[in-house]
Amino acid sequence: MADGSASTSPPSEYPHQHHRDAIKSPVHNTAASRRREQAIAIGKERREALMRAKRVCRAPLSGSDEAMVEEGDMVIDEERADLEARTAQAVEELKSALSSQGKGAQKRKIEVLRALRRLLSQSEVPPVDAAIKAGAVPLLVQYLSFGSSDEQLLEAAWCLTNIAAGEPEETKSLLPALPLLIAHLGEKSSTLVAEQCAWAIGNVAGEGAELRSKLLAQGALWPLARLMLSNKGSTARTASWALSNLIKGPDSKAANELIGIEGILNSITRNLEKADEELATEVAWVVVYLSALSDKAIRLIARSSVPQLLIGRLLASENLQLLIPVLRGLGNLVAGDGYMVDSVLIVGNSITDQALSSLIKCLKSDNRVLKKEASWAMSNIAAGSFEHKKLIFSSEATSLLIHLLMTAQFDIRREAAYTLGNLCVVPAGSANPPNIIVEHLVAIVNGGALQGFVNLVRSADIESARLGLQFLELVMRGYPDGQGPKLVEREDGIEAMERFQFHENELMRNLANGLVDKYFGEDYGLE
Repeated sequence: MADGSASTSPPSEYPHQHHRDAIKSPVHNTAASRRREQAIAIGKERREALMRAKRVCRAPLSGSDEAMVEEGDMVIDEERADLEARTAQAVEELKSALSSQGKGAQKRKIEVLRALRRLLSQSEVPPVDAAIKAGAVPLLVQYLSFGSSDEQLLEAAWCLTNIAAGEPEETKSLLPALPLLIAHLGEKSSTLVAEQCAWAIGNVAGEGAELRSKLLAQGALWPLARLMLSNKGSTARTASWALSNLIKGPDSKAANELIGIEGILNSITRNLEKADEELATEVAWVVVYLSALSDKAIRLIARSSVPQLLIGRLLASENLQLLIPVLRGLGNLVAGDGYMVDSVLIVGNSITDQALSSLIKCLKSDNRVLKKEASWAMSNIAAGSFEHKKLIFSSEATSLLIHLLMTAQFDIRREAAYTLGNLCVVPAGSANPPNIIVEHLVAIVNGGALQGFVNLVRSADIESARLGLQFLELVMRGYPDGQGPKLVEREDGIEAMERFQFHENELMRNLANGLVDKYFGEDYGLE
């Protein structure tokens, strides 16, 4: 921003990002790379949203004949050694029942499966390790054999589901079971069995990229996608959750394949529009990973009614579990495709007013993730047309962003700074260095933001420090009546810039030294 080197275009492999980086530089990870990085690291946000990547199945699926767990039936205070001994004994009975024949054999198989399943689902800390060491997994694979009753298949898949919810090595023990779990997702399986198998697969996929690759190689994607199209809410919800775990990267192949499956986009649209918040939440996570990893998905989703539906959910809901993926998905779309800002969020349209209102709502939230994501999404809108900049500037978002810049956690301050900086320059590519929108710059500086940018200059984070330097250059170059340098000096900006005098980063060293020499040289302060 301060010189020609600060206005370099983003790398060509990110073709949709050029108009997003009005004050950004090559030091900055472009919006596309951020989408991909966060697709890999998003598990942390899911935990913050109380959304576990893996889930223990404690209650029967909707439609099952199994009685609900009775109140007080949870095994909590039982001695661990006794619990593990009971688990080992249950596995031995599982083995013995396999060879049972004749009258009563099927009933016994169901009873021993149910006994193990209860130990694995009704304990506060399920004895998964004990079950694995006793040899439960290969036995359960045999109980999954084709031709078995639905009740037997359901119980065996339930046991495997909760084993898969364990520690990483415990989850990996399910490798021999994967082919049959995937096979039972098929159309010939009952809905209950298929749903339970989808849950088990979702737990396996939630463990990591290695297991996701194995599931994809064995053909799990297409049958899960079919289940996502189900009209039964719990089935669509479980399948959506499993799919979000399966496609979440780092490879984009699965996301590209999923969005190309007939009916998937329609299912996403339908469930975001009409479904309850639990199902809408899982579908929103699918949108998050699709929009983080697949340019093809971004194009298709941005041109559908999904953006409007995401904005509607964001505006109407107070459910944090839903708001986080909805906001992240919307942010990915805004960052990933110029069509979103240029053709969907047109100033004057109701959807744009609703989008701004929903983002302002999130800026006011007490939740750190919502404030950060809303600031990021808004920074990409602010890098658009002059009309978009003016719309944001004239709203209460500006004062909220200044407040966040001065008081919020560091990652939020940086996102707020990008938005404020983008409000002060004309759209990217129209000038080099960019032309300043003086009215916006003056109001933002007078609103108290300058100290926040000086603080960024002092940051150990190079991207943030450069952003701070770029804003100081705007102030010194563009503030009316030549008052910019005095304002920067008053906020100890000279001292902040001089810390880069001998910095190891050549780009930062040259930028800071150039600014000091240009605006605070020998003639500074002379009338």
